[in-house]
Amino acid sequence: MKLSQRLLSLSSLLLLSLGLIAQSVPDHRLVVAQEPTPNLGQLKTRLIAYHDCLRPRGCYVPDLNRQSNVAIAYLERRVAKAKPGEKLALVLDIDETALSNWEEERQDDFGFIPNDWNTWVEKKQATPIAGTLRLYNEALKHKVAVFFITGRSTAQESATVENLKTAGYRDWAGLSMRGPHPSGQSTSEYKSGERSKIVAAGYHIILNVGDQISDLSGSPQAELSVKLPNPFYYIP
Repeated sequence: MKLSQRLLSLSSLLLLSLGLIAQSVPDHRLVVAQEPTPNLGQLKTRLIAYHDCLRPRGCYVPDLNRQSNVAIAYLERRVAKAKPGEKLALVLDIDETALSNWEEERQDDFGFIPNDWNTWVEKKQATPIAGTLRLYNEALKHKVAVFFITGRSTAQESATVENLKTAGYRDWAGLSMRGPHPSGQSTSEYKSGERSKIVAAGYHIILNVGDQISDLSGSPQAELSVKLPNPFYYIP
């Protein structure tokens, strides 16, 4: 190699090391689209972990029990202060409050498919929410009347009654199923309307327990309303 070629090669190496000559390297940049967060798939994984207590922070059953314990403590205090002849009542929602439908929710990947839901109800295999069953039994022990108010259809009453009994619930004072209702009537309007009937019958609703805010809102209100955790679906 001639001296001039050597000098050219050395100068090229020097310029390359100083970044003054472009290098032929791949471009590894990443362009991410704007999209809602969190990702739905990741959220479902988190929900399953929450239900199954797979993470150190946040666990479904202990969270349920904490709320049930609050309700039981209030029931016991209120019963102790009851006036002679006072008719006390506990109002309960059914799905994800008295009964768990986790098996059906996982089967349909957290979606609501009406045919699948109806088939599930007819199977009568929903399991009891343990904390709610404890509250229920405390109410019966203290002669507090228990009323169920559910958004389930009147066509599902027979299956619902059987499932409740199989799950350990018994001797309730009333069961309200949602039949044909005015167009546009909200869940809150329906459930508060059913509570009005209980009050009209002379009862004092000391507790109302549900897994949706719509189970608890509207007038009349219970003396204490307790919302159970339910991050799995939402009913406005």
